[in-house]
Amino acid sequence: MDRPLIGVTVSRRSGWRIFPLIAFNVWLAGGRAIRWQAGRDADVDAVHGVVIGGGDDISPDFYGGEFVTAARLDPARDELERRLVSEAWTQNTPILGICRGAQMMNVALGGTLHQDAYKVYTTSRHVWTVLPRKTVCTAEGSRLARLMGRKGLRVNALHSQAVKDLGDGLVIAARDEGGMVQAVERIRDPFALGVQWHPEHLFYLRRQRRIFRALVTAARAYRSRTGQIGAVAEEAEMEPLPA
Repeated sequence: MDRPLIGVTVSRRSGWRIFPLIAFNVWLAGGRAIRWQAGRDADVDAVHGVVIGGGDDISPDFYGGEFVTAARLDPARDELERRLVSEAWTQNTPILGICRGAQMMNVALGGTLHQDAYKVYTTSRHVWTVLPRKTVCTAEGSRLARLMGRKGLRVNALHSQAVKDLGDGLVIAARDEGGMVQAVERIRDPFALGVQWHPEHLFYLRRQRRIFRALVTAARAYRSRTGQIGAVAEEAEMEPLPA
């Protein structure tokens, strides 16, 4: 079967090194990725799924936060990704948000962020690494929990912001040990999952590869105009993971 086409947003500054890694993960999952960034054409109608990638902090102008002088911002990318999330939501196109992408998905749907999340969640373990050194707990009954096959996950962390108030249609799918939100999801079509960590760096872990496979499965369902959430759940059940 032809591989579903996935549009992937990256920054103009670091996209040259991040996009190949995400594209590799999408390929392993059965899809094909194209690169989107500010200043280039990006059309939701042309793809079957969307990845909003990681990167710089989101401007507080987008959610009513206060400006932080230490933050590195990319207003052009903010505008592009907010548009893409809104269009994908309207057109029933599945979305995966990675770190900043999870935050953008939340903000584009009307939510807010903690600009310095570790000042709020003082007992959350503050690590900065692409290695799986942080523990997160999936919410009981969440789709992410069923996808991962367990409650506790070891993940990486490269973020300072985190979800505060939830965007329209989203629910919390995971928190860390200090209570900070680490994943959000949608409980009905279109498939939408946002994770605070970077699964593209963890392709050697079978559970983490399932995140990209879920997106590609949802993209196939979108292309065939069948149920996305049901397709993802069915595939997860067909390939059970060890406890």
